[in-house]
Amino acid sequence: MCLSVAPCLRYDRGMLTPESGCVWTCLGRLSQGRKMLEETSVQSFLDKLASNAATPGGGSAAAVLGAMGAGLLSMVCNLTIGKKAYAEVEDEMKGALAEAESLRTQLQANVQADIDAFEQVMSAYAMPRGSDEERAARSAAIQSALKTATLVPLECARACGEVIALAGTVAEKGNKQVVSDAGVGVVAAHAALRSAALNVYINTASINDEAFATEQLEALEAILEASGRENEVVYSGVVRALQ
Repeated sequence: MCLSVAPCLRYDRGMLTPESGCVWTCLGRLSQGRKMLEETSVQSFLDKLASNAATPGGGSAAAVLGAMGAGLLSMVCNLTIGKKAYAEVEDEMKGALAEAESLRTQLQANVQADIDAFEQVMSAYAMPRGSDEERAARSAAIQSALKTATLVPLECARACGEVIALAGTVAEKGNKQVVSDAGVGVVAAHAALRSAALNVYINTASINDEAFATEQLEALEAILEASGRENEVVYSGVVRALQ
């Protein structure tokens, strides 16, 4: 969740320079981003990602990547269900499909949630600070916004961890002709998880509430540790199945 260097400012480790007047330009671009993410082509999304627009950024990209991972697991399930050779696991695959689709929906929603959280941070930094009261209100708003901006990627990371956990079942019991797609799904989800983690780190670094920051970081580390192991197990299993 960061901004381009020029012509707009960059949000980095919680630091902004609203004196440049670019905050309002960024906020305007954010509202455009909402429409863009509701219904867009892959080309349009990638063009926007590569532009100097404020959003989408790394947080939204992580959520899209995680959703792609979930989508690939759904594909494997759909190509398994109804096949005579996999009749014994059909009910399990139907359950996996429902879970994968639920996770895909969550991660798709996280794309917009990341933009909304970013807008909240930008709005807080743009608040007036001419008096002691205004500076206090601005500081409180910034801290509140940073907490939200931490929880959003943490939720993305959590959902990606669930995609990785589900991938084990799908890769093992799903249609072997598309086992490589299950492998791509778990790799995508793991990359998305680690990407989301970076946004948790960058925001907690600027949060004054140490207890809150520590709690979120501990939750993140637990997800990273468990999912890291599971990712390696699933990926190795897929490689063996392909050789």
